[in-house]
Amino acid sequence: MKKISQDKLNHIKQLSTEKEYISALAIDQRGSLKRMINSAEGGVDDIQAAVEEFKVGISEELTPYASSILLDPEYGLPGAEARDSSAGLLLAYEKTGYDADEPGRLPDLIDEMSVKKIKELGADAVKFLLYYDVDEEGSVNEWKHRFTERIGSECEAEGIPFFLEIVSYDANNDDAKGKEYAKVKPHKVNEAMKEFSKDRYNVDVLKVEVPVNMHYVEGFGDSDEFVYTQEEAKEHFRAQDESTDLPYIYLSAGVSAQLFNETLEFAHKAGAKFNGVLCGRATWKYSVDAYVEGGDSQSREWLKDKGVQNITALNEVLERTATPWTDLFEVKE
Repeated sequence: MKKISQDKLNHIKQLSTEKEYISALAIDQRGSLKRMINSAEGGVDDIQAAVEEFKVGISEELTPYASSILLDPEYGLPGAEARDSSAGLLLAYEKTGYDADEPGRLPDLIDEMSVKKIKELGADAVKFLLYYDVDEEGSVNEWKHRFTERIGSECEAEGIPFFLEIVSYDANNDDAKGKEYAKVKPHKVNEAMKEFSKDRYNVDVLKVEVPVNMHYVEGFGDSDEFVYTQEEAKEHFRAQDESTDLPYIYLSAGVSAQLFNETLEFAHKAGAKFNGVLCGRATWKYSVDAYVEGGDSQSREWLKDKGVQNITALNEVLERTATPWTDLFEVKE
């Protein structure tokens, strides 16, 4: 059981449902979202204003159905102001993307931000994204370990929860969606969770991928060339659950809303006691097309229809499948 301060516990409650699991909406995309919005012929005149407007629409239309929302300080602060009063707020601390010319997918922090500043902006938690290959050359991972420790120490000092998002990869294989990576993904995901569950990092909640590529699970993918039988996939979910004593929540990784919901049902049947989700594109992805075609009004029409359908369907699945984090925390004396 993890010991945390009363301040941290209060913030995590603000991010959660009344039943104490997390049903959060993620819209902290920056570089990829700019490219998508700018894809219309001729692009847009003011990409900063366009991305901010899009995020405000997401926040206003969907946070009444979410326990909290993840945004970024660079484009998301107007959206944070526009969120439903009942929704908690997470803010991203990392710069978007990584330098592809440098080995190791090393992270960097937003220049104008600190944990103190993020807290002053009204956030209930700090989110940091780390690309991690547990088998990568030692000095790279040592660098990432020390970097993450610093953030955890900042969060501990400020009494604000630290949500660590881990995206696994293989330094020797760039095809993260391919069959060969699917074979090693359970090892990559679950071993990374073991590492960052150590007390030295001061992580409070892990935001993680599911441990398999569901497209390669027997009965789920379009091909007969599956990598895992359903029982093998369930065993990977059970191993993931055993890899940490921390609360962990799933990211949607850009899959369809239907597949994400089916994945949560599958994880639950496997025995995974996940504590909610931080779901992004599975909920709102196609509202970007509507925004490109017809601006804010058309995007909001999509969100009020399909977006609300997506998030309410997800909430219904979480009611059946998510486990409260209640027994995973103990307040420090």
